[in-house]
Amino acid sequence: MKTLTLGHSDLHVTPICLGTMTFGEQVDEPAAHTIMDRAVERGINFLDTAEMYAVPARAETFNATETIIGNWLAARPGLRQKLVIATKVAGPSRGMPWVRGGKGDLSGADIIAACDGSLRRLKTDVIDLYQLHWPNRSVPMFGALYYKPIDEQAQTSLHAQLEALGQLVKAGKVRAVGLSNETPYGVHECVRLAEQHGLPRVATVQNVYNLISRGLENGLDETMHRLGVSLLAYSPLAFGLLTGKYDAGGTVGPDAPQEARIAKFESIRKQRWGRPQSLAAAKRYNALAQSVGLTPTQLALAFCYTKWQVASTIIGVTSLAQLDEDINAFGTTLTPETLAAIDAIRLEMRDPAY
Repeated sequence: MKTLTLGHSDLHVTPICLGTMTFGEQVDEPAAHTIMDRAVERGINFLDTAEMYAVPARAETFNATETIIGNWLAARPGLRQKLVIATKVAGPSRGMPWVRGGKGDLSGADIIAACDGSLRRLKTDVIDLYQLHWPNRSVPMFGALYYKPIDEQAQTSLHAQLEALGQLVKAGKVRAVGLSNETPYGVHECVRLAEQHGLPRVATVQNVYNLISRGLENGLDETMHRLGVSLLAYSPLAFGLLTGKYDAGGTVGPDAPQEARIAKFESIRKQRWGRPQSLAAAKRYNALAQSVGLTPTQLALAFCYTKWQVASTIIGVTSLAQLDEDINAFGTTLTPETLAAIDAIRLEMRDPAY
């Protein structure tokens, strides 16, 4: 699997990234180690995690995923230098009192302290890609639709946050920096500030991107293309909606497969993935996949794997079988007719999970 460069950084990663948010919740530590071993065996060199993980977020599993990865790395001497490890500092708490005591801000000092914590848990001297998990600003994300200026309040500026990230880069604790769940304004402002003040230039933005959530194609993709910032696409299978596992039922509620995340965790069902419109759109794409001789998973992943907007696609799995299925889908091509059919469904149903 060939590697690509993230933004203007010196990070070279595979076009598939192993996401780890299930480690410590649905996936126990031994199973997580086995999954990471297989991913490396299959040629993946890129892992993404966050201080907030596992998901769904709760006090009992806060920091668990990084700890699992750190234990895995410690038991495999010599492996660390072959990998690109990305993690994220959580933004303002917003209902999570176990994150910095529920503080509604992310200061420069918070970023530096969080990075030190991640380094300890990951048992590494450097984080290759350190990302702001979500903005300090009041912006629509995680399924919210509208920006509301009235909700703005005083908080640490992007400039101050970039200065803190710059201190981490200068200290050798971080190689490159990135954003997540960001808007075109946030990306533009970060690049402007970096160029004006000699601060780290963001290499990546990690945002949701899949067949039922293509909103970034309405502006953010142009921003990233023109500024040379790479997209890390998360939730390419829409939390399982685009695998077909929910198609038999009319909802993603109690009658859905019980080990699936949306069925198992009410907090996830309450988000964009639990909307009836999201399931209805997913069913249309899943039916399209079957009509062209593909599985729903193959169609959904091929869409992300082959789009010019995407640098690396983040896959999250709970088993070796899922991991192999997702990796095996790499190389699947979609005909012009299939791509046209995908766009026709989007025109009709838009982006219900954006």
